[in-house]
Amino acid sequence: MAISESRPVSPPAPVPPRVLTVAGSDSGGGAGVQADLKTMLAFGVHGMSVITAVTAQNSLGVRGAWELPVEAVRAQYRAVVDDIGVRAVKTGMLSSAGLVEAVAGLLADTDAPVVVDPVGVSKHGDPLLAASALDGVRNRLLPVATVATPNLDEVAQLTGVRVEDETGLRRAADAVLAFGPSWALIKGGHLPGDAVDLLTDGREEHWLRAPRQDNRHTHGTGCTLASAIAAGLAGGQGVVEAVVAAKEYVTGAIGHGFPLGAGIGPVDHAWRFRRTLTGPTGPAGLTGG
Repeated sequence: MAISESRPVSPPAPVPPRVLTVAGSDSGGGAGVQADLKTMLAFGVHGMSVITAVTAQNSLGVRGAWELPVEAVRAQYRAVVDDIGVRAVKTGMLSSAGLVEAVAGLLADTDAPVVVDPVGVSKHGDPLLAASALDGVRNRLLPVATVATPNLDEVAQLTGVRVEDETGLRRAADAVLAFGPSWALIKGGHLPGDAVDLLTDGREEHWLRAPRQDNRHTHGTGCTLASAIAAGLAGGQGVVEAVVAAKEYVTGAIGHGFPLGAGIGPVDHAWRFRRTLTGPTGPAGLTGG
């Protein structure tokens, strides 16, 4: 008679925090859902996605965009949240009023922090949000946000406030907070000098400064920052702690941004891993190109 050998049963692997991105796809891999998932992996969380639109884009710009039906977006969201669950949600490109309304409704019924990146235009200046959707962003999406992360162009688009220097960041933050997010992170990267952002809930202020990186390859910075914040919140960090860590990560990613194609290349989401490689090409022979 054969005697079976008893082997110890390995305990199940721990489940990492789960983060959901609701955003458009970037075929070039530098922004959108692709950037979100790379960032989430870099922070050790489990990234999941709801695709809102498919774009054809590269380093030179957006060649075309095709919005998914509201029913498809809603079905993706419910499939993930109802079964797997989420610890944080990040929103990106929501190109139409219908999508904004649908996603805002879904978020209102989800018990998790929400990071809203109110994407208005691409890095190349291509419009990604219909004018008819602005009221929905102001009155439906921003009120459910734990943190809203507009850049200065998006602040102007949503509030009419135009910022020319650091002193204007407070006015911008007040205008955004008036729509109801718990916190506003006003990104001042378009101003001259150091890259200065203002994080505030209307009572306390946190000024985040970093030296400006001498690198034109910055595609995906907004998506990356918002996803990094969501990852921190999912891991149990408070808003200030999550934003500070995200700012540090994005600063490094910009500094290590690399050229792709003939235009603006992406930030390097794997810069923390890549800098541990040894030799000019690393042990895996990584050379880029």
